[in-house]
Amino acid sequence: MPDRPPAKPDEPPMTGFERILIQAASMTLATIVTKVLCEGGGRVINWMGKTLDERTEKLIKDASQQYVQNFTGRHGILKVLGMREPVSLESIYTTVQFLDRSGISWFDSIESLERAYRQTGKRGFQPKNAIRRDGLRVANEKQFLMVLGGPGAGKSTFIRKIGLEALKGEDGDYEHECIPVLIELKNFTKEANLEEAIAQEFRICNMPHPDDTTAKLLEQGKLLILLDGLDEVPMKNTDEAIHQIQNFVDQYDKNRFIASCRVAAYRHNFRRFTDVAMADFDQHQIHQFIRNWFSSEADQAVGTAQRCWTLLHKPENMAAKELAHTPLLLTLLCLVYDRSQNFPTNRSSLYRKALRVLLEEWAAEKRIMREQIYDGMNTELEEILLSEIAYIAFEADRLFFSQREIVDQIRDFLTNNLNAPKHLNGEAVLNAIAIQQGILVERAEDVYSFSHLTLQEYLTAYYIDDHYLIDELVQHHLTNERWQEVFLLVAGLMRGGTDRLLLAMEAQTRTYINTPKLEALLEWAHEITCNSPGTLQPCAKRTTAVFLALIRDRALHLAHALNPNLARTLDLARTLTHARVPEFTHTLTHTPARAAAPPRAFARAMTQTFVEQLEKLQVFNDVNFNVLIARLEALKAKAPDIRQPEHAHQDFHSRIVQTWFTALRLNPSWISLSDTELQSLEHYLYANWLMVRCKQAAVRVSPQTWGAIEDRMLRLHRASD
Repeated sequence: MPDRPPAKPDEPPMTGFERILIQAASMTLATIVTKVLCEGGGRVINWMGKTLDERTEKLIKDASQQYVQNFTGRHGILKVLGMREPVSLESIYTTVQFLDRSGISWFDSIESLERAYRQTGKRGFQPKNAIRRDGLRVANEKQFLMVLGGPGAGKSTFIRKIGLEALKGEDGDYEHECIPVLIELKNFTKEANLEEAIAQEFRICNMPHPDDTTAKLLEQGKLLILLDGLDEVPMKNTDEAIHQIQNFVDQYDKNRFIASCRVAAYRHNFRRFTDVAMADFDQHQIHQFIRNWFSSEADQAVGTAQRCWTLLHKPENMAAKELAHTPLLLTLLCLVYDRSQNFPTNRSSLYRKALRVLLEEWAAEKRIMREQIYDGMNTELEEILLSEIAYIAFEADRLFFSQREIVDQIRDFLTNNLNAPKHLNGEAVLNAIAIQQGILVERAEDVYSFSHLTLQEYLTAYYIDDHYLIDELVQHHLTNERWQEVFLLVAGLMRGGTDRLLLAMEAQTRTYINTPKLEALLEWAHEITCNSPGTLQPCAKRTTAVFLALIRDRALHLAHALNPNLARTLDLARTLTHARVPEFTHTLTHTPARAAAPPRAFARAMTQTFVEQLEKLQVFNDVNFNVLIARLEALKAKAPDIRQPEHAHQDFHSRIVQTWFTALRLNPSWISLSDTELQSLEHYLYANWLMVRCKQAAVRVSPQTWGAIEDRMLRLHRASD
């Protein structure tokens, strides 16, 4: 590795506390150097064949202070992804956790991976029951440690943090008396020499006799050697680097070593090293990171961290939250939120940025040179290739695919694209995508998936928009919730306007109202809300009517999408009673289970709270709420005791239901639905909800188109309309 002066990034102003830490660290380092290099017990003793006088002692102390300043200046601050100002690594550092070797490659086939993923019911790919251990504790326990992880998983940050803790000596959390030396392996050349690279770190801080100092420190085992980025060694130098590192560790095995490498690039078993994998951030770590990021006095005064955390956990940001499990992409989320105090409504723009970070920005910021196999393969071509891989797998309901499948797709793509470079090798392209970018990850031997389900969904949507597959998307996948995020992303990608998608969704949605009972239900919902005095939009009023008729979650979700305040009122019908009553269909046509709440509590909730809130909304025309409340109050006085038999409770709930039906002029036969009809209604309500969400996620929608769709929503349309 060539000589280089210490980097001088734009450091944040040093606080008094940081100065104290640097002073203490430099004293610790000077003590270690003096203790190891001196022979004898007095202050004026023989050192490197010379007398250790006060002047020499001062040289050591000054060099030690300079070493600490160099280390903290180069490795103790972060400025990534276009951050306006650098930040102290320790100010935002979040405790990391490791998985053992079983958590790195944890299944033996595509089928077992698919089965295990579906059993977790979550979007993440990390093993469900993997054992997680505190990273700092593992670093203290293991003399030789290999830290594996994907791009942006926090490997380099962890290594730097350990180095900073080692510098602090007794004041730090690293338990061993060592001087940390960090070597960035991306600078490795065939002529490089690890011992010389270490000596250079002491030379540039003017340590007396740097070569002899290095030799003595290595001999006594007083160095913590941090080898960052084994995967970043230029390919032509990889074998030499591995050979030299192995020999160096064997020669100086009294020292402590921590190395880092991307999982996909780790093809060599370092015989002395314990392999661990960076665990994805869990909820606690994400919360800690956000609190650390927004820890300034101004942010604390307005609660920025808590607002960011709360917003990230809203249902509409579920897929964005998935990105937060990777430190690099969590940094991106914090930067996005910091600029606008919100996450973008058009999530496609956020995922596009995340993809570009992995495709090119991260490697550029780390100054990693892309290998020659990439000649002619620009970012746009790679996005098209990845979108094709993503779509084919997602269409087949597969998240995992074999190496052979991907390589064949790469070869076909290069062969069938006139402007694609023909000299590229399919295996080499896949290897580079997995190692350098981490967009595709090897989950088991020769079995890959996308690093985040969110990225596969985004690339699938990208492919659909690029290939004009809107009609196929709607026809085949409208009510398949696995495709929900894809629909929202397609809506955000259609910069020419989302009208075509919304109209296709509406046409397909109408096909689910396919029986006389379902038609009668919509007809009633329209008639009882038409021209009512409330300010809610007509479709929201009709949604309220359908919800009260059946108390379906789908109707509540649609109400929330149309008007969150309306949804909060409607939810009282369920939450205040602690029971899903009245589930009118089952109340009238089946034998229901006893309500979770006592009958008197149910009647009280329906009269005193919910009915009053409903009346304020003025959703219905010609409904006398005073009469309804009076009748419900009269029923409340007759509520059976909890000790009375089941049929008494059944009769009581039936009478409440009938009271509501009478007030709302609802014929019970219209909602005495078969299982098939209930499923059709579920599809209908879900499709309408998804249509509203797509409109909200779109970049551009015609007011005329949406106004017409909204006017027709939850209304019966006959063939003549």
